[in-house]
Amino acid sequence: MRHLLRPVFFVALVAAGGCANHPTVAPSTSVPAVGAFLETGYAVSTAPVPGDWWRLFDDPVLNRHVERALAANTDIRAARANLETARAITRQAEAARGIATVAESGAGPNKANTQPSTSSVPKTSYEAGFTVAYEVDLFGRFSAVTRAAEADANAAQATLEAARVTVVADTVSAYVDLCAAARDQDLLQAQVDTAAQARQLIASQLLLGEVSPLQLARATAALETTRAGLPSLQAERRRALYTLAALQGLPPAEAAGLDSDCRTLPRIISVLPAGDGAGLLARRPDVREAEQKLAAAAARTDITTADLYPRIRLGASAGEIGGGFDVFMTPLITWNFPNQNVERAKIAAATGTANAALARFDGVMLGALRETETVLAAYQADLSREASLQAAFAESDKAFTRAQSRYRLGEDSYLWVLDAQTARNIAERDLATSEVRIARSQIALFKALGGGWQTVDENPEVK
Repeated sequence: MRHLLRPVFFVALVAAGGCANHPTVAPSTSVPAVGAFLETGYAVSTAPVPGDWWRLFDDPVLNRHVERALAANTDIRAARANLETARAITRQAEAARGIATVAESGAGPNKANTQPSTSSVPKTSYEAGFTVAYEVDLFGRFSAVTRAAEADANAAQATLEAARVTVVADTVSAYVDLCAAARDQDLLQAQVDTAAQARQLIASQLLLGEVSPLQLARATAALETTRAGLPSLQAERRRALYTLAALQGLPPAEAAGLDSDCRTLPRIISVLPAGDGAGLLARRPDVREAEQKLAAAAARTDITTADLYPRIRLGASAGEIGGGFDVFMTPLITWNFPNQNVERAKIAAATGTANAALARFDGVMLGALRETETVLAAYQADLSREASLQAAFAESDKAFTRAQSRYRLGEDSYLWVLDAQTARNIAERDLATSEVRIARSQIALFKALGGGWQTVDENPEVK
């Protein structure tokens, strides 16, 4: 039995490594702390943003669409699979810090014995061994590898949550488009009916010689121009159905099963909970993803720094080789010294990557604040625009009512009634378009706020 130990050299290396400077790149940002949003008003509050914000629309059909999309969407499935991969890599990094064991065995022919009586008899030798190895993490290399893997897994988790936010927003938007297309089709059909009545009346007057063919041609052109908008609305409704189907992992052939007689536009009529800037940065998945990627880059800088110093691996093996039992113990040392130019170049590259990740982190934070303030400003503007359009529609409705009264009294012709009805229909469609803009602004606001990411983790085994 042999016992080979080199304790003096081992202690010397430990002492040399203990004096090593091992810096860590700490995430720091130049973006200042933020408070309340600038673009707030009567329609927005500082209440916390709910995770299931789409339920504020109070539409059971919409809720079912969102639930199916969250369960079956292909982008979410891919992001979930990437998260599982990242978590497996984290477990692998943690397991690498433990003791490695290897058992080996083998059998093979030996040279024949030199004695004449046994020279022709084949011999076989057997070998069996067991190896144990453990790398001492004196300079934090394993710790840094684990931190990088954990940060990557956290970034993958944030990517999954970002996919959920996008899928929810796209699902609600497609449902709004579906309802809006059906309602706009009804409104446009009313305009077509009014234009058809006007043309019929002018055609009758032409037979009586009261109008010219030019007026009939103009009425016919107006009718056909109005009618030309119907096919595009029908196509818009089909597009919304196909989008809903794709978001729920269904082929277009199954889109018809998702159709509903929705003609009332879903809309949140209560004050929107928007929180504040600090809550936004803590909640948005893209900010969390950028933060975790920065942490991973910092950890990889520590990994390359640790490569400047020796890697010490304690090993022991025992086994039967060639008919004898043997035991061997020794520290195994790996150290690129004295030429460390390659390692220092790797440190410079990793530091540059970390600085770039820090810049991206700052950029994502600034972009999140800018996007939210922009959407808030647009939402306030849409509400003001809707108030004016509501007033315009109210006046158009009054004009239509008065035109009907004047016609019944014989003071005006029926053409005045049709003109007033046309103006009313146009004002109603403008108001309907404004309502769609507001619904989309509400969706965009909650998407900018990062709403919908606070969901239950299906696989919380590794964080």
